[in-house]
Amino acid sequence: MGSKSVVDLIEASSGVHYSGFHLDGLEPRNTEVEQPSTSAAESVHKQPFVIGVAGGAASGKTTVCDMIIEQLHDQRVVLVNQDSFYNNLTEEELARVHEYNFDHPDAFDTEQLLCAMEKLKHGQAVDIPKYDFKSYKNNVFPARRVNPSDVIILEGILIFHDLRVRELMNMKIFVDTDADVRLARRIRRDTVEKGRDIGMVLDQYSKFVKPAFDDFILPTKKYADIIIPRGGDNHVAIDLIVQHIRTKLGQHDLCKIYPNLYVIQSTFQIRGMHTLIRDAQTTKHDFVFYADRLIRLVVEHGLGHLPFTEKQVITPTESVYSGVDFCKRLCGVSVIRSGESMENALRACCKGIKIGKILIHREGDNGQQLIYEKLPKDISDRHVLLLDPVLGTGNSAVQAISLLIQKGVPESNIIFLNLISAPQGVHVVCKSFPRIKIVTSEIDVGLNEDFRVIPGMGEFGDRYFGTDDDDQQLVAPPL
Repeated sequence: MGSKSVVDLIEASSGVHYSGFHLDGLEPRNTEVEQPSTSAAESVHKQPFVIGVAGGAASGKTTVCDMIIEQLHDQRVVLVNQDSFYNNLTEEELARVHEYNFDHPDAFDTEQLLCAMEKLKHGQAVDIPKYDFKSYKNNVFPARRVNPSDVIILEGILIFHDLRVRELMNMKIFVDTDADVRLARRIRRDTVEKGRDIGMVLDQYSKFVKPAFDDFILPTKKYADIIIPRGGDNHVAIDLIVQHIRTKLGQHDLCKIYPNLYVIQSTFQIRGMHTLIRDAQTTKHDFVFYADRLIRLVVEHGLGHLPFTEKQVITPTESVYSGVDFCKRLCGVSVIRSGESMENALRACCKGIKIGKILIHREGDNGQQLIYEKLPKDISDRHVLLLDPVLGTGNSAVQAISLLIQKGVPESNIIFLNLISAPQGVHVVCKSFPRIKIVTSEIDVGLNEDFRVIPGMGEFGDRYFGTDDDDQQLVAPPL
């Protein structure tokens, strides 16, 4: 009997049904992908990750949403409730409010919901109405201002009913809870919180809630990517979902094309440091300080891709610890002059590491000329960390990598470390050298007509070393 797949094991351990699970990045990877357009005119805004959470009334949708939000505390997350988009009742409907079916698709203003979600997806703040369930109007209370975020959670009983709303979502979750449990929760909620008579609650349930669930809500279960039994009680399912969301938030679209491209996971700290080093008004002192912090993170991440050997040691408690031993045959190579800004971080992480130098002179927009190189004599026997803060057109990187390969370094032994990358440079390097690894902290929009990375951070070497173009020295220090 064959071994179980990862999905089978997950289902067996948690009870989560990955029905379809057709999320971005999980389809088979295309081996031949056309180079996407990355002109400066393209939007700088990064699309948020939209999660839909559906299920019957009192199924535990709110609890699931709260748990996801709590675990994503280091990301910008907003919750949008479908309940906010109930239609205002007419005078005739108000007179017979107990005969009104609030669980029917026609009870919601789907057009208003779509408008709000489209704005949020395109980086615009929106005003979400607060529906008053006493007057059955959405203009009684001030609207809630919702700002653009990394993650948008859309929650409601019928959010999977309309195709247009479903197509906005990156992940669709259906909270599947037993009907008796949902009824018990509804009775407790409506009698305690809303002061309703239990007979009225049961009458409304049998007349509207149950038929609407069977006719409109349950059929949308087939659209779910993930089905969570037991709702908020299923902690394993929530943990798996949050882990997948984090992976998606830290994964640029180019990572789906090139398996050798790694972008370190973004956090508020990383985004804040990028904000500072990209600001034209930031002082040299602050630029160096925060650039050094980011470089250290990139270097540490790059070191994690080196090979290791298993090793056991005896701890001070005379216990055995099974760990790993660092890669010993290692060196750094910096592309003069900006690459030298990354050397201190590498030395701080790798005690006594040898660092070589390569100087490449740009001739025009695309021409590159090797001016100087001084590399360890045994570099062909080492793993090489190539250092250059900015990957722009990729031409300098190709020149440097080609030299390393000429010196006998296996392509798979090269890890290229930088702070920001332009998509054009990623395409050039990854297509030319599919076996090297690229580690970066952010991928920018593209290149402008002057082949400068945008939004970029300007001339990195000048800002870091406090020099102008005229002050550049082409004399490399000795190895």
